[in-house]
Amino acid sequence: MKIALKKKKIFIAGHNGMVGSSILRYFKKLGLKNIIIQNRKKLDLTNWNKVNKFLKKTKPDIVINCAGKVGGILANFTYPKEFLFENIYIQLNLLDACFKNNIRTYINLGSSCIYPKKSKQPIKEDYLLSGKLESTNEAYAIAKIVGLKSCEFYNKQFKTNYFTLMPCNMYGPNDNFEIKSSHFIPGLIKKFYTANRKNMKNVEVWGSGKAKREIMHVDDLASAIFFMLNKVEKKDKKVLAVLKKNSHINVGANKEYTIKQYANMIGKLFKKKINLKFNKSYPDGTPRKLLDSSIIYSMGWKPIISIEKGLREALEWYKKNVK
Repeated sequence: MKIALKKKKIFIAGHNGMVGSSILRYFKKLGLKNIIIQNRKKLDLTNWNKVNKFLKKTKPDIVINCAGKVGGILANFTYPKEFLFENIYIQLNLLDACFKNNIRTYINLGSSCIYPKKSKQPIKEDYLLSGKLESTNEAYAIAKIVGLKSCEFYNKQFKTNYFTLMPCNMYGPNDNFEIKSSHFIPGLIKKFYTANRKNMKNVEVWGSGKAKREIMHVDDLASAIFFMLNKVEKKDKKVLAVLKKNSHINVGANKEYTIKQYANMIGKLFKKKINLKFNKSYPDGTPRKLLDSSIIYSMGWKPIISIEKGLREALEWYKKNVK
């Protein structure tokens, strides 16, 4: 495969996070060497002046935004102001600074929570803003909608290549395993590991366990990002035509299971039998979130990491790096 990105300077914002670190590994593996990174202590992405100065100095050709405040149901419900403001500032600062510095290609990352709580399934891109959002993560969803709509407006007004990939629930290396702020997969991995080590008989699962979710390994998302950027830089007519009509594109695994089923999958990674105990005082959130990823599939991309392999790798990474 011809890599059109070889000579491009690429700034990965948020390279220390789960998604950003996966992209960095993936791009380096493909031999891309002209990659720009900066940690948050030296570059505050919520400060427009600092973002503009950084992009003016480094002059990247492409900006990938993996930065932002993320968390599970409890974190979103507890700190809505932080999830709203921080994510809006980061997205708009990067977008506007990209435009001011003539950076024509920008890729934003959204979340499946942008879609209505009672959306038809599987969820198509044009279901956006067709109904009410899930209240537990409304602030985060609104922030992400602002980001993707901003990309759409820039493209319409200034003919830029600013677009958003909308992934399903991500998991993998460098995930957040702090139970009170994590998403459900890393939270369950930590709970099962602790229960196994301490010879506990039960693992608490928040909610009824009946809500359905679609998950995908973060390295598959990294491959989707590379796929899209490479097509854009090659000026692929089919891809550019799709992006002209769709400023955001779903990226999912096309499979869904209940929280209970995921908990059982993780439980099977341990030799000891551990029972599930559902705490229904916690909300289930959106009852079902299955993305229709037919647009990106039709372009020639699909995920390749199985759930079984991905969960096992996530557990092994946790054992080596967190515990």
